[in-house]
Amino acid sequence: MKKIGVLALQGAFREHIAIIDQLGHESIEVKSVDQLSLLDGLILPGGESTAMGKLLDDFDMKDSLIRHIENGLPTWGTCAGMILLANRIEDAGHSHLNIMDITVKRNAYGRQLDSFSTTGYISKVSAGPLPLVFIRAPLVTQVGPSVQILHTVNDEIVAVRENHILATSFHPELTTNHRFHEYFIDMIQ
Repeated sequence: MKKIGVLALQGAFREHIAIIDQLGHESIEVKSVDQLSLLDGLILPGGESTAMGKLLDDFDMKDSLIRHIENGLPTWGTCAGMILLANRIEDAGHSHLNIMDITVKRNAYGRQLDSFSTTGYISKVSAGPLPLVFIRAPLVTQVGPSVQILHTVNDEIVAVRENHILATSFHPELTTNHRFHEYFIDMIQ
């Protein structure tokens, strides 16, 4: 049984918590720095990246979170979590955690009304099709040399991995298919 934390300052953390529990692992709603050292893995959920970034500063968690990830804590960012992890954000003056060698474009698919679902085959994750739910989703516009592209939709990068860090534009937690969560948990040594 692994201890999987989900950053629970803002956003869709409850959905991830429910899936971790269903998969038989221990879930932890992460709201303080002390909890980070208890974790085998961490999920940065979807939500509002600017609000999350501000809350990480307000709760004095940012530097400690960066240190834990740099020291090898397996981390997965979904949607806003992807934006938090990125080194570069298009049309923004700064990045948040500045930890993954990617450039992202926020709200690349438009407003809430432009949200959509599709399916995709991601061979490293599942032998069958996976449901992909995009809500005001970002996309990756550039990757560094150590970043592996896991999936594209219409030639746009929507899933990447760099060593122990995973990022997806879409929301696997909003589907009944738990294969992406299993893939992340399998990343944890």
